[in-house]
Amino acid sequence: MDATEQTARKMYIEQAIQVKTYDTDYMQIVSNTVYVKWFEDLRMAILDRYFPLEEMMKAGNTPILAETYIKYIRPVTLKNKLTGKAWISEIDRSKWVAGFEIEEHGIIYCEGRQTGYYYNIETKRPVRFPADFLAYYHTL
Repeated sequence: MDATEQTARKMYIEQAIQVKTYDTDYMQIVSNTVYVKWFEDLRMAILDRYFPLEEMMKAGNTPILAETYIKYIRPVTLKNKLTGKAWISEIDRSKWVAGFEIEEHGIIYCEGRQTGYYYNIETKRPVRFPADFLAYYHTL
């Protein structure tokens, strides 16, 4: 990843993804729905590292998902040894955008994007991210 990519990939994380037998369909290819689960696991890993869900929940807030875009590039099977990559490419007052790649040895099998909001559980409306969190994000 070069410096330009890293700037656009704030809060970047990587983690191994293990394909399970129950992830595959009758053709022994990972089902399209599994990628959404992997994206969720990666997004939660970002939160664990940079803005724990427990902190948000104490304030009565949570991230909610508004949109998921997935581009399937190559089929994944049980034999693949995958790495999931995720980052936050945009945050404004209440909106966030996350990017994802599922790859093996530099070959991308899937890429995607999720858009969501920082959301107050009681009012059921988007709310502003805490000012200190936004300041921290913009220093990355």
